[in-house]
Amino acid sequence: MIHNTHFYQFITPLKMHLVTGTWAPAAGGTAGWVCMSKTAAANTPVITIPIDIPQNSIALQGSKLVSIDLWYEIATAAANAITPVINKCTLPADNTAYAAVAAQVFSYDTGHDTAAKRYAVQKHKMTLTLTTPIWLSELDEILVQLTADCAATTALTIYGARALFTFRT
Repeated sequence: MIHNTHFYQFITPLKMHLVTGTWAPAAGGTAGWVCMSKTAAANTPVITIPIDIPQNSIALQGSKLVSIDLWYEIATAAANAITPVINKCTLPADNTAYAAVAAQVFSYDTGHDTAAKRYAVQKHKMTLTLTTPIWLSELDEILVQLTADCAATTALTIYGARALFTFRT
């Protein structure tokens, strides 16, 4: 039996769904890093991040999602807001409607526990810790949505995300 409380899964920005704004893959501020950068403009992009970790149909086995780290950068001018949401989705049976997503309750790390800290001009590593960690069944999907209300000269870059989870077999 494996019971490891320190499993991690990195999610590259190339796996994220980026809506609104002009986005382009780019080399990061340091050679060798890949990121997605949005051209500065007054708009409200939404970044959807699939949390791709193992699932299991047996209760209390597979993965228990504990927290999610997000790496992003705001440059030139502060954003007006940065709002993350962690949604749990349940895949339906055949010929059944998709159920509404269920927003999960989480807390922020101390560097992002106020709105002003989340949208400041700087390089960010924001940690979202689930209040109640989730054991994922074979029908669960976790999607993080990061909405950024950008000012006219706000440049936004996303470097990736990482899930921390317990893995048990």
